[in-house]
Amino acid sequence: MGTSHQRGFVTPRGKQWYGYYRKVVNDATTDEQKTVRVPVILGLKSKMSKFEAREALQREITKQIGEPGSPTRIMNDGSVTFAWFVENRFLPLKEAAWKEETAKTKKILIQRDLIDPLGEIPLVNFDKFSLQLHLNKLAITRSKDRVLQMRAYVRDIFAEAVDQDFLAKDPARKVKVPAQLRETDTTTLTWDQLGLALMELALRDRILLELDMTNALRPSELLAFRWKCFDYDACTLKITETVYKGKIRPWGKTKKSLTVIHIPRKLADDLETWRLKCKEQAREAASKDKTKSPLLSPDDFIFANEVGGFLDTDNFRKRVLHKLARDLELPKLTFQVIRRTIATLAQKKGTVKDVQGVMRHSRTATTADVYMQEIPESVQATVNSINRELRKSSDKNHRKTVKPLPDAVAFGGKVFKRGAASVKVFENLTPNDTKRSGKEVFLSS
Repeated sequence: MGTSHQRGFVTPRGKQWYGYYRKVVNDATTDEQKTVRVPVILGLKSKMSKFEAREALQREITKQIGEPGSPTRIMNDGSVTFAWFVENRFLPLKEAAWKEETAKTKKILIQRDLIDPLGEIPLVNFDKFSLQLHLNKLAITRSKDRVLQMRAYVRDIFAEAVDQDFLAKDPARKVKVPAQLRETDTTTLTWDQLGLALMELALRDRILLELDMTNALRPSELLAFRWKCFDYDACTLKITETVYKGKIRPWGKTKKSLTVIHIPRKLADDLETWRLKCKEQAREAASKDKTKSPLLSPDDFIFANEVGGFLDTDNFRKRVLHKLARDLELPKLTFQVIRRTIATLAQKKGTVKDVQGVMRHSRTATTADVYMQEIPESVQATVNSINRELRKSSDKNHRKTVKPLPDAVAFGGKVFKRGAASVKVFENLTPNDTKRSGKEVFLSS
């Protein structure tokens, strides 16, 4: 590609300084490069001199096509595709802020939902309509969270394209979330269902799952516990690392993830029983294989697999949780369902801030809006309680305002008492009244 040494030229038009320079673009009809003249409004004549206008034009030329003498950059044409920009200009910037495993996951999602269907389209061919149409299609087959994530990526990608001067206008700025989204899974279980699941398990898996249910642990935290993390006397476990896709990581999902958590005394007793059993198993293994240590190391995993490593999350989910769901005919049983269930049922056990502490979320909104679900029986009880208070207040006020009727009243020179023989008496009746008003009292003489 050639080099550009142009300086352009400026000229006054009306009250403004205008600048002009050459730019190479692709002709949409012939698909060949051509040179066009680009006008730029530089500013008011009253605010800048001709020399200042030339400097402003030079800055604009440098911004659009690079420094004088450098290769001319072709902007706003069909040579830059969506895939090229994402892979060469967007992802390299974002990867610096992503953790290794997170980057792999995000790149796979972007590849499947954005690059594969849109990659060959020139960047300048996108508009609000085409992007909105693509999100609407994603909403048919993808989950709500996935669609929201893709919308965020689309907006970030095109905002970056504008910042890097590959586009003059952001077509994704006003793209909206599709109205028709697939419902997010909100499955929760009951205390009885959780209890039945625990009854079906052997010692290790029962302790593992009870610990998960009690403290609403993430599987990456739960399966990373080592014996050095357990303090029997203090009834605590310390989260110091996490496991994810076969790797140990010295960080957690949030800032509050790595912390010390409390465990109930009975659960601590069970863990101590499991530790004694693990010591016994270590001695038995050492008697059969002299290369193995007969002692239980503080660095050993509490819930170790057959070779002493940490359990695999997917394996445990399929081998234990899915089997329990089938055997007990539960609607669903996963680590996520357990966390959502505990957040929901714990509404009756403490405040929202207490539940947030158990879940170790950074924001209360995550606990209340994402994890907590409404409990139908609790909603009904609340409605009944509201109605009881309304009726209690209404009855109290009614007794204060209603006046008792007199036992007797004088009328026509006679005294009438309440009884069987009755006559209608109209109180406060005056000659000017056009309608009868007041109370009708049935009395007998």
